[in-house]
Amino acid sequence: MSGEHETAGPQPESIRFFGTTWVDHDGGYALRRAGVAVGSLAAAAAGAFVLRLGYEGLAIAKVGGLINAMVVVAFAICSALAFRRTWERFVRRPEAPVDAAAERSMQSLMMIGFLGTLLAYFCRSLVEAPGEKLHRAEYDRARARHERLRTTRTGNPAGRAPKGRRKHP
Repeated sequence: MSGEHETAGPQPESIRFFGTTWVDHDGGYALRRAGVAVGSLAAAAAGAFVLRLGYEGLAIAKVGGLINAMVVVAFAICSALAFRRTWERFVRRPEAPVDAAAERSMQSLMMIGFLGTLLAYFCRSLVEAPGEKLHRAEYDRARARHERLRTTRTGNPAGRAPKGRRKHP
């Protein structure tokens, strides 16, 4: 990999499945994006098949139409919430004080709605590496801040005259 991120200064944050290849779109970035898209879609299809088998098991057990409907609605709602939550994490960081209890309760919802998470990965990987836009904005801000600080520090600070006094030629 070549580029500015190898020099001193802020380092790019690694993205799952991509490492830091998202910075310069090198190191097999396009293949990784295609792999994430295909892999997440294949995993979602496999998950949907497993859910279908479970639904057929409920039909064989003849638990009733109400239970069948409740199961379908529960998976649909959990998948929609998981999709939204995953998509939002690609766009912005969660608010600063993350409640641990709320996070634990969301884990079970995210597990039930795993199809939504996989579909969010698929949709996002069609456009970019999932989370690349957020990471790029943060990395660019950090680089700009570092560059601004680096250019304002010219010369040796120890050689400067104390404030209020001037060196005479």
